[in-house]
Amino acid sequence: MTRTVCIGECMIEMAPTNVEGQFRMGFAGDTMNTAWYLRGLLGADHQVDYFTAVGADSASQQMIAFLRQAGLGVDRIIQRSDRTIGLYVIQLDNGERSFNYWRGQSAARTLARDKAALIAALSGADYAYFSGITLAILPPEDRRHLRDILAMFRANGGQVVFDPNLRPALWSDPQDMRDEIMASAAVSTIILPSHEDEAAWFNDSNPQETAQRYAACGAQTVVVKNGSGPMLTYVDKAMQSHDPVSVEQVIDTTAAGDSFNAGLLASTIQGAPLSDAVSNGAQVAAQVIQSRGALVNLSE
Repeated sequence: MTRTVCIGECMIEMAPTNVEGQFRMGFAGDTMNTAWYLRGLLGADHQVDYFTAVGADSASQQMIAFLRQAGLGVDRIIQRSDRTIGLYVIQLDNGERSFNYWRGQSAARTLARDKAALIAALSGADYAYFSGITLAILPPEDRRHLRDILAMFRANGGQVVFDPNLRPALWSDPQDMRDEIMASAAVSTIILPSHEDEAAWFNDSNPQETAQRYAACGAQTVVVKNGSGPMLTYVDKAMQSHDPVSVEQVIDTTAAGDSFNAGLLASTIQGAPLSDAVSNGAQVAAQVIQSRGALVNLSE
């Protein structure tokens, strides 16, 4: 059995329905979205855990119940009596989404405060998955805690998977974001950036520059997502382009990258070649963006 631990923040999601002005309540968040899809794509001989911090209120308990019902391991989730979980609302414009957030008292901001709890959550795991949003919500000292523990996890043979998921609004300034992202890339074995974001904030002129910059940090594998354009993989200084899946109508791009990551990781965990893993990730994402909301039933 393999075990993957996804680390980050799960929030209450208010997503628009097909009825104008009406919203549906759910639970989502970038690393949780990936965990949810990963759990659905892997068989029973693979374990997927979610590690975060929540409150002790009813909304937090509902979220834990939701994660458990999805088949995710929740035993290591931290509960804090003085905090709750965040909330966000999705707005859509021709399939492109924007977000409004309420997360000032989110318990997830404290998920790396207790180093012993994080070490215990990763004990015996094969893969650890985190994102730039995981980093952005943490105080600077806790980011260092997280990186130190992930570096130790990698040194002991674990695979550290990182999606930079650049969200400058969550950072004090763009340079702080860039510094923290690159420091975290240095402890990662697999990095899954999106070229559009990287071009905007690291001035990469093409996906090749994105791949080379992250590979220079010491990553074994870099997979550059590229919207509807060709994706790029970079392994052992060898680059390969991969065509995207054709999509007739984009309904909602929420969780496109998260679901791609899950499809790729599911194949990687099961020993598939990288080209097949990229193809699987693209197929999963293509299905997701043709429905509304972050979490889409792939069997429908």
